[in-house]
Amino acid sequence: MGLYIHVPFCTQRCIYCDFYFVTSMRSRSRFVDAVCTEISQTAQRYREIPVATIYFGGGTPSRLPHEDVAHILAVIQRCFDTQATMEITFEMNPEDVSTDYLANLKKCGITRPSVGIQSFWADDLKFLNRAHGPNQADRAIAHIKEARFKSWTLDLIFGLPDQHPTRWAVNLARAMDAPHISTYNLTIEPRTPLHRKVELGWVTPADDDTVTQAYEMAMDKLKRAGYTHYEISSFARPGHRAQHNEAYWKHSNYLGFGPSAHSFWWDHEGAHRWNNVSNLKTYLSLIDDGQAPATFTETLTLKELATESIMLGLRTREGISVKRLKDTYQVELPRERIRHLIQAQLIKRSGDRVRLTRTGRHVCDPITTMLLPD
Repeated sequence: MGLYIHVPFCTQRCIYCDFYFVTSMRSRSRFVDAVCTEISQTAQRYREIPVATIYFGGGTPSRLPHEDVAHILAVIQRCFDTQATMEITFEMNPEDVSTDYLANLKKCGITRPSVGIQSFWADDLKFLNRAHGPNQADRAIAHIKEARFKSWTLDLIFGLPDQHPTRWAVNLARAMDAPHISTYNLTIEPRTPLHRKVELGWVTPADDDTVTQAYEMAMDKLKRAGYTHYEISSFARPGHRAQHNEAYWKHSNYLGFGPSAHSFWWDHEGAHRWNNVSNLKTYLSLIDDGQAPATFTETLTLKELATESIMLGLRTREGISVKRLKDTYQVELPRERIRHLIQAQLIKRSGDRVRLTRTGRHVCDPITTMLLPD
């Protein structure tokens, strides 16, 4: 199984972000104590199950002092079976990356820094309301290379308004020191500053052709540089795939801790999903009162599980297994729609596997909708 820890602290709000966060650090110590309590209490049921991966996300985990990170990991190691843990990922912003901080993270057990670069251009970063500048991005990369982690990854965003193709090409080239790169199209999520600016007419989103060309460029350049495009947004050199994220895409079990964290568990008793309250103050109060912080719980049917499996699997290079869908989820893909999508060169079938073509990657969501069980 995987463990996810949501650290809700950020320096400021990025224009596109719809994740839960707070900018005040006043409750940092209480948060660390509370998340450790939640981990300890949850582990009573899952103690014997090996932990394959651990992921610190947010928010911005690198807002925590390394002592807090070490404490959280020590509690995890005391409460869970971590002897076979393969990967511990830690999200960071460039302005938080330093030689000393990285060295201490490594001592704690972090194996994989994940740095949100987003762009190497100052005006792009200003538009996105990022807290760092290009020089900090360059220094962060240099520090991580010097620290010699087993693996590490960078995030980039494409599809910014008026982003010239040359700029995107430069971003890709400068990111290629990393063994893993994630590229995300700038999306307009409800209730974000970007959504508001678009509604008011202050920002005009990039058109579909521009976004398509940027994605095509990423696929071409990263393939030539030796990266495998193993998921819609993810490119990795050999041996550097994100094992924690791959577990999500394979519908594996995971437990989430902290405000707004999600969990998924499927065993002989059924399949369940729950998520914690998305409010730090409420989360802390619930933990202090000895209550579970989950605000929503659902039991999933096989049809709902099949829908998720198709949605997740199609995003990956391996695609979806027709046999596994039938054996595990009791669902068969619609043959006529499969035939139509193959003829349209949007998917391909090889033996038991159905995968997106390169063209199909541009329209993953509509294809997924066509293949979902009625």
